[in-house]
Amino acid sequence: MIVVVSQARTKPGEEHASAYVALSGEFGRFFTGQPGFRGRRLVRGVEDPQHFTHLRWFDSVEHYEACTRAEGYVEHTELMYEHLEPYDSYPREYLEVVLDEADPQVRA
Repeated sequence: MIVVVSQARTKPGEEHASAYVALSGEFGRFFTGQPGFRGRRLVRGVEDPQHFTHLRWFDSVEHYEACTRAEGYVEHTELMYEHLEPYDSYPREYLEVVLDEADPQVRA
């Protein structure tokens, strides 16, 4: 299992953070029902409430990348980007899950 981690900073103001959270919730439709999808979380900084980290669990990188090619995926991310501070690239990292206390079968 892998986790895809991406981080974002919203523009200043709670209205941008709230809009980003709402759009992220709607964004779930692109993951639900996708092959290999295991779950996702969006977490927000306590000390820096403009900072968000999105975690998505998939069986493989290939499963995640197939999801990103789903119809409407890019268009929805563009709506979310309207509430983010500009950046040059889409910061994303693939990590392998080596220990999962919720699933005792996942071990290194």
